[in-house]
Amino acid sequence: MKKFPDPRINFHRFMESLQLNWKALLLTSLLTIVIMGIAVVAVFFVIVQSEEQVMVPNVTGKQLEDALLELQAKELYPKIQLRYSNSIDEKGSILEQDPPFGTIVNAGRRINLVISRGIVVDSVGNYIGQKIDDVRISLATLFSGYAVPLITLPDNPIYQSDESEPGTILEQDPPPETAITSPVTMSLVVSSGPGNETAKLPWLVGKSIDETLLLMSRTKLVFDFNTRPLKQGEKPGVVVAQKDFTDEPLPVYSRSEVTIAMPDEPIDDEVYGIFSAKLAKYPYALKVQIDIIPQEGDSYTLLSFKHPGGNLTVPYKIPRFSVLVLSVQDKEISRTMIQ
Repeated sequence: MKKFPDPRINFHRFMESLQLNWKALLLTSLLTIVIMGIAVVAVFFVIVQSEEQVMVPNVTGKQLEDALLELQAKELYPKIQLRYSNSIDEKGSILEQDPPFGTIVNAGRRINLVISRGIVVDSVGNYIGQKIDDVRISLATLFSGYAVPLITLPDNPIYQSDESEPGTILEQDPPPETAITSPVTMSLVVSSGPGNETAKLPWLVGKSIDETLLLMSRTKLVFDFNTRPLKQGEKPGVVVAQKDFTDEPLPVYSRSEVTIAMPDEPIDDEVYGIFSAKLAKYPYALKVQIDIIPQEGDSYTLLSFKHPGGNLTVPYKIPRFSVLVLSVQDKEISRTMIQ
């Protein structure tokens, strides 16, 4: 009769075998762990490196749809940002890309694209009824980053008499809402003010400098100041003569010659004198302002008034070593140290 092997495990014999071969068993276990680790790392790098590497195409300057097709062919995906540009023709085109052309990346990478939204404005605004100087400032701000502004106002618009305030735009060409297809230089008709406007000449004789400056700020006439030496008994800085005075109304910004008695030396550390400047001839009176910056203390305004340009003279009594700042339409023209 055939005998079958005893299926029972002899634990005593197994422990003896384990004691005799523990080094081989330990080495086999460590070797198995190392092989499994190498296999895991190899599989990881195979998976990571399995993504195809591609070269980023050059899509800068191309239209968005063309750029998307090129990126799609490379299995690249866009991340889009929108920005205004300086050219009418750039709308919808790629202004910038990151990474740049020629960079090697893995397929599936996102490519940053900056797309042009076109220009800030695409049609001519309605400037009728606005002040030409306000429109100039507005357009200069709007197109400050442009090499060539899309809308430019003429240096010498057509001026005509009108009841509206001087400097008001009466007509424009191109008309409002005209589409901008290239840079535009506007043609404008601007009010120079009523042609028959008059003003009454104030009597300045006996007035101090402060009183004279106050009257200058309130009248639409121009005074040409000159000086003569101070005589005994006279107050410094007082008007002593006014040529061709009349009670009849005069056309606005007519000129009147005025003489002031001035001391030769400063009094109580204050200097007396006449500030003079040569301005351009303006088609209508502009805002002129003279500010004082003293050596100590805050600056202040000496005079703010309207002036048609040409010769400008203004009397002053200010602390020594102050600076006179002349501005026209809030734009600084000059600085003068008074000693």
